[in-house]
Amino acid sequence: MFNIIERFMNKMTKEDIQNFAIKNNVILSEAELAFTYQFVKKNWKIVLSNPNAFNLERYKDKFSEENYSKMNRLLKEYMTRYQSFL
Repeated sequence: MFNIIERFMNKMTKEDIQNFAIKNNVILSEAELAFTYQFVKKNWKIVLSNPNAFNLERYKDKFSEENYSKMNRLLKEYMTRYQSFL
């Protein structure tokens, strides 16, 4: 499973992040998109290796209040849905 995720992450683009966000009713500013892309590309292995230790609130100042709220909800939803696969 890890190899599949790694291949996907290596090919992931900013547009992929933007499309996922839009699909989930999150409209990221250019700065929010850049931060999210850089963060995900750099930290995905750490987050997946210990998902319960990840604290989105640490990055709250990087997002608008509305987007932070939506992203927090999405994170909880996806963690609940996919945590058993990690």
